[in-house]
Parts: sequence; structure tokens; C-alpha cells
Amino acid sequence: MHRNILIWGLCCALLSIILGAFGAHALKSLITSDHLVTFETGVRYQFMHGAGLIMLALYASQNQALAGVQKGIRRAANFFIIGVFCFSGSLYLLALQSLIKLESLSILGPITPIGGLFFMLGWISWIRVVILNKVDK
Repeated sequence: MHRNILIWGLCCALLSIILGAFGAHALKSLITSDHLVTFETGVRYQFMHGAGLIMLALYASQNQALAGVQKGIRRAANFFIIGVFCFSGSLYLLALQSLIKLESLSILGPITPIGGLFFMLGWISWIRVVILNKVDK
């Protein structure tokens, strides 16, 4: 289970580097500076939560013998992944709206804070796992 979380984290981090380079080099002259800032925010949060998934996988592998850890870790990972799709994905689409010629993307505005809520739920789930499963090493 923690191998899948690690793979998700590594893929999120890699994709954020690719998208960051794309934004810095290809998009700079194609979209407004405000939209570029929006795009970069999506990249930053995707990278942070990719790194979070990697750390979560490491935590899971270190504490796999503890009852209750795996279910909570899986929940936190799912929240992070959903958060990346909702938060970062909506920001990417909103930033690129003028390029992809879809004017009706304003409906994505409310999706961004929902993604942020999923990020918070992921961190809360991980905190809960740590509190409920005391590790004395």
C-alpha cells in the first residue's frame, strides 16, 4: 500500500517540475501575469503535496506494524490526491482558460477551495494517525 502512495507522490512531484518549467518558459508570453501566478500556485501546491505523499509513504513503511496506521494513512493519501486534482487541476484550467478557448470554466472557481479542504483533511488525517498510534522508539 505504501508503495502506491510513494508512486503517486513521485509522479505528482515530477509532473509539478514539468509543469513549472512549462509555465516558466512556454506560458510566460502566452498568458497574463495574473494567470501565470495562478498556474504557479497550482504547481507549488502540487509539489508540496507530492512531497507530502512521499513522506506519508515513508511514515507508513516505518510504522506498518501498528494497528490502525494503514487505514489512516490510506485516507490521508486519498485526500492529498483528490486535493491535487481539485485544487491544482482547477487552477491550471483557470489559468489556461484563454488558451484552451473554454469560456465556461468559471464554474471551476468553487472547485479550488474544495481541493484546499481535501488538503486540510489529509493533514488532519495524518495528525490523527500519529496521535492515536503512539510510537515509542
